[in-house]
Amino acid sequence: MRDETTTLTPQMLLHAYQAGIFPMAESRDDSELFWVDPRRRGIIPINDFHISRSLARHMRSANWTIRINTDFDGVVAACAEREDTWISHDIARLYSSLHQMAQAHSLEIWEESDLVGGVYGVVAGTAFFGESMFSKRRDASKTALAFLTKHLSNCGFTLFDTQFLTDHLATLGAIEISRADYHTQLHEALQAQASFTAKPLPSLHEVLQRRTQTS
Repeated sequence: MRDETTTLTPQMLLHAYQAGIFPMAESRDDSELFWVDPRRRGIIPINDFHISRSLARHMRSANWTIRINTDFDGVVAACAEREDTWISHDIARLYSSLHQMAQAHSLEIWEESDLVGGVYGVVAGTAFFGESMFSKRRDASKTALAFLTKHLSNCGFTLFDTQFLTDHLATLGAIEISRADYHTQLHEALQAQASFTAKPLPSLHEVLQRRTQTS
């Protein structure tokens, strides 16, 4: 189903996520969007994120700083910085509005003053709807997801929706579930509340400790 983004408010967009659907556009300049409710849904079990030995080694050696919400719009812009993107200008503005309402957040990888990786998403109840991620350095997006899953766990989130399952996400522990199973998990996640800023970011040691516990 297609819709005019000019008639869509941030509140309506948030309601759509709570109903289990999300928006996409055909291109950056598309003035319309369409709603997606995949038959098979990708999720990352929050307490089962896979950190490989090589990723752990790179995370220890990289001179990166991890932050949240210091440049949300910059993360969205970087995620849309590709030849083909579903993040239109109008959709980006809607996400920015949700961020101002504390209903969308970013986790960022900084190399000194350069934003080199990150991920952003929408929150409702104890669900985090991961929208997109980017990487300008090797393993930057994987590192962002490693910190994000631990942070979500610490803050009381129970569902990490990745929308689709890709080969890249599968190597990190993402799985695919049916639409019915997803809506059941979403319903349960909306019965409680979690705050993305309730806890400070986990330390690198805390993130990597999960690998020791699950290996």
